[in-house]
Amino acid sequence: MTLPISAVWPGRPSPRGATWDGEGVNFALFSEHAERVELCVFDPSGRRELQRITLPEQTDLVWHAYLPEARPGLLYGFRVHGPYAPERGHRFNPNKLLLEPYAKSIAGRLKWSDAHFGYRIGSSRADLSFDRRDSAPGMPKCRVIDPAFSWGDDRRPRVPWHETVIYELHVRGFTMQHPDVPPALRGTFAGLTTAPVIEHLRRLGVTAVELMPVHHFIDDRHLVEKSLANYWGYNSIGFFSPEPRYSATGRVSEFKTMVKTLHSAGIEVILDVVYNHTGEGSHLGPTLSLRGVDNASYYRLQPGNPRYYADYTGCGNTLNMRHPRVLQLIMDSLRYWVLEMHVDGFRFDLAAALARELHEVDRLGAFFDIIRQDPVLADVKLIAEPWDLGEGGYQVGNFPAGWTEWNDRYRDTMRAFWKGDGGLIGEFAQRLTGSSDLYERTGRRPHASINFITAHDGFTLQDLVSYNDRHNNANLEDNRDGHAANLSWNCGAEGETDDPEILALRERQKRNLLATLILSQGVPMLVAGDEFGRTQRGNNNAYCQDNEISWVNWQLTDADRRLTDFVARVIGLLNAHPVFRRRKFFHGRPIRGGGVKDLQWLTPEGHEMSDDEWSHAYAHCLGVYLSGSGITETDERGRSLRDDNFVLLVNAHHEPVPFVLPAPARETHWLAVLDTFAADAFPAERWFGAHSPYPLQARSLALLVHREIAR
Repeated sequence: MTLPISAVWPGRPSPRGATWDGEGVNFALFSEHAERVELCVFDPSGRRELQRITLPEQTDLVWHAYLPEARPGLLYGFRVHGPYAPERGHRFNPNKLLLEPYAKSIAGRLKWSDAHFGYRIGSSRADLSFDRRDSAPGMPKCRVIDPAFSWGDDRRPRVPWHETVIYELHVRGFTMQHPDVPPALRGTFAGLTTAPVIEHLRRLGVTAVELMPVHHFIDDRHLVEKSLANYWGYNSIGFFSPEPRYSATGRVSEFKTMVKTLHSAGIEVILDVVYNHTGEGSHLGPTLSLRGVDNASYYRLQPGNPRYYADYTGCGNTLNMRHPRVLQLIMDSLRYWVLEMHVDGFRFDLAAALARELHEVDRLGAFFDIIRQDPVLADVKLIAEPWDLGEGGYQVGNFPAGWTEWNDRYRDTMRAFWKGDGGLIGEFAQRLTGSSDLYERTGRRPHASINFITAHDGFTLQDLVSYNDRHNNANLEDNRDGHAANLSWNCGAEGETDDPEILALRERQKRNLLATLILSQGVPMLVAGDEFGRTQRGNNNAYCQDNEISWVNWQLTDADRRLTDFVARVIGLLNAHPVFRRRKFFHGRPIRGGGVKDLQWLTPEGHEMSDDEWSHAYAHCLGVYLSGSGITETDERGRSLRDDNFVLLVNAHHEPVPFVLPAPARETHWLAVLDTFAADAFPAERWFGAHSPYPLQARSLALLVHREIAR
């Protein structure tokens, strides 16, 4: 390619972005209120601006041009001319180089300076002033790509929801300290394709990895100035470009190779996506992309005072889902990641913000209508974080059919129950059996509930049983950030200890929480490292810690290895027995015309719970009989899903409880298959007769399978 580019053709308004067609590149940028748009071309280093090309055509508010001399690898950005009138919602400033919203690759890192702001920082009129400094030297640049990739026979695993086990991980943190991953690949997409990583995931039995944000994002200026980083990545600035700091090669194909490799291992790829806001922040934030392309179109502004943003996200701005071009941007991004990158689903951060038509959350908003009707997106996994920070933003249980939800009521109930809080057995029973009170009324199934005990936000599992209080001093906010109430219990000592009794109790509590999570109806979500006791040393808000606080430590102790083996074996039980992954809710009714119910709740005395007994505040122990023989469903090939009958016993009390076992049939015996009180948790063959007491130990969970003894 020779520069300067001499030929500029009209081109087409679609598709948006920079599109290489094998002969040249078409550029198309939407801006409703712009007066002129310039394409800026840079040298291969991105440091020197070589040429500015005015886009000659505008069609339906899309500015466009075709450059027959342009080739993949070209670095570019935009300067958009128009009114600078913050009081009317317009913040055009052609002195600020802008990232194109549809850029498929973004090269370089943002180097913060006052030049990135459209106004003069420190002026008496703040953002009403106008800054003429050129921001290009410190801006990353967009890069034209050739999307060609050999997918071969890659196929989506298409794991049914009721068979799904999700594993949330951070691309960088997962392998940064892995001794068996080559150093050059640690912390990258390529690192996730290495044999040790694939083997670990397969050994656990997880069916999907949920990657924390991989869209191009920026580090907040105030964090950079403190030598911190936006480690989690919930600060997107490019909805099509993979984050370059996670790439060992700098090529988009590395992400595709990761997906292809995981698919070949039978593992789906789900992306945590942030479409509710961008990294441009409030009205005092920088001008990096959408703000300078067309602020009044892309962002929700306050009615009557468009100088300010409507902030439902707590991040300074909210994308304007009421504008058709903004909806198109998000839908095009989602389809791109499915069709071009072959991902299997999405988890939507602060999804309630996407449902706001006017001010209130609208369950049947345009965004959901469009997704439901889209032939590409209707066929992938859709997970909502069902809340935002605005009024009425908590929407757990209210998302439409086709969506699953992070169920924080499950998280809070299980944490509180196992730390010993009273009066929770009714709530515990609802969450254990799939939260029918939240999802059944809208026609959804148990898999609508994404169950989790921990997530990236908050304590790790190890810290949940080791700390009563947050310890976030490393975040340099005087320990004021992060949740103050965590429903955690340190088991008798705050933080690290060498007390053998406390250590044994912590290990047992981890087994209790993990076994409950995996064996509950719904979809279990594990967090990377919880299976072997990863700690953040009490930091429950490690969003800014790109270091050993957040990175997974692969130097495992014997206790860590035992816990990993425990998780794998319990997931093995889940996979082997349909009774733990039912497609429909239990109803507690007799099955097949007999006297045995599909589910029975039991007291330690062995009888069925009465209405009065559910209300006992002192109750910390109960059992549930799960009838696998009563399952009338079949799988996709018409094969019966009938299963064994199980009884699950839970005791969150600090004293042991002899639990009388039920007698669902004559000549019944029970075989203990799991008991979290023991370090190995999988006892040698132990049989118990009907109506005999099972020695359920303090703070433990036991699982027994029913066997009839032949005469």
